[in-house]
Amino acid sequence: MDQPVSENKARILEAFSRHVSSGKAAFYEQYKMNFVMGRREGPWLYDMEGQKRLFNLHCNGGVFNLGHRNEELISVLKSAFDELDIGNHHLMSRERAALAEKISDLMPEDLDYTVFGVSGGEAVDLAIKVARAYTGRSKIISAKGGYHGHTGLAMAAGDAKYREIFGPQSPGFQQVPFGNIKALKKAVNRKTAAVIFETVPATLGMPVPTVEYLQAVRELCDSENVLLILDEVQTGLGRTGKLWAFEHYGIVPDIVVLGKGLSGGIYPISATVMRRPIESVFHDDPFIHISTFGGAEPGCRVALRVLEISSRPEFLAHVHELAGRFREGIGDLSKKYPKFLLGLRHLGLMMGLKMKDRWSGPLLTKTAYDNDLLIVYANNNPSVAQFLPPLTMDAADVDWVLEHLEQAVAGAKKLKPLYKMKKRFEGVVNIFRK
Repeated sequence: MDQPVSENKARILEAFSRHVSSGKAAFYEQYKMNFVMGRREGPWLYDMEGQKRLFNLHCNGGVFNLGHRNEELISVLKSAFDELDIGNHHLMSRERAALAEKISDLMPEDLDYTVFGVSGGEAVDLAIKVARAYTGRSKIISAKGGYHGHTGLAMAAGDAKYREIFGPQSPGFQQVPFGNIKALKKAVNRKTAAVIFETVPATLGMPVPTVEYLQAVRELCDSENVLLILDEVQTGLGRTGKLWAFEHYGIVPDIVVLGKGLSGGIYPISATVMRRPIESVFHDDPFIHISTFGGAEPGCRVALRVLEISSRPEFLAHVHELAGRFREGIGDLSKKYPKFLLGLRHLGLMMGLKMKDRWSGPLLTKTAYDNDLLIVYANNNPSVAQFLPPLTMDAADVDWVLEHLEQAVAGAKKLKPLYKMKKRFEGVVNIFRK
């Protein structure tokens, strides 16, 4: 549970509420989770006053794949600042060239060209723009319950809950159920420019697609001259035990979107990687798309080292070892609590804890916090808790995490009847308020 709030921390909470987000402050206060980030190291986040620590099992969707404040990456960033600033997007750059060349070397076939951005949403926006320009078509098909970011076109491709409140919707977008090839075939027509999916949709609750499904998607796109965009913002960079998650499926997308973990958790950068013919979109006017801070030169050096680390065979072998340990331990937990924890969805360390119903994810998020674990439920499927540990965590720490996870599961199971009653009562009150 939270420790008493000091005068200093109270001032910060008040400032955050008044000037950053009153809604977030009220939410965390309600659930007694008023954690203010302080020191951070490896898999750990510490409260600002050091009285509470959390083992990070969400990693901000993969931002902290290599842990918090990775010493090797910090050293690279410090040395970069001895000679570089962010650079100028109008000019050619040695740093961007080196990073793009490395990405090309690590991608299959002719995924040779990279345009850098700052966020995953920005990179998705560009992927959609390029697909429309290259094909001369406008329709974009994505997954119901999917998530690609909060910027314009990325938001339009995501779930309705993230965009409806903001007014008129962008035209040309259609969503289909993920994993349903018949629905996709019905949706694709002569106006379709691209299909965009997360290789494993995290916010949808980690449904792991079959090989047959993604290969059928690739075949359909080929037959209809439609581009296939795979969003690997969360699944890329070794998270699944392969450098790119699509490698598990024997397919090659036309455009790949990278972000989050590419930053090493210390310098924002994202990438839109495209096949060689698609780069022709920029031939007539190479300045038709710019990103002032995209591919900032110190960030390029950090991302280059992230790629070097994440592509090492021993690094990927470690991911497989961790995944095996978690699979076994969570399997035992699901046998012990079969009416609460139904099992594990996973591809490597791209994992989701599948629970019985929509009440369970929010409950486990809270009881995990009380047991020193940071876990976040899947917003578009609250019956699943996202489980994304740092890829660099020690194998010896798996037992500690599983022990505390069991305490959290037991606590959530005990609280569940009271929580359901409270939420149903709140729903009835809200109905009568309308």
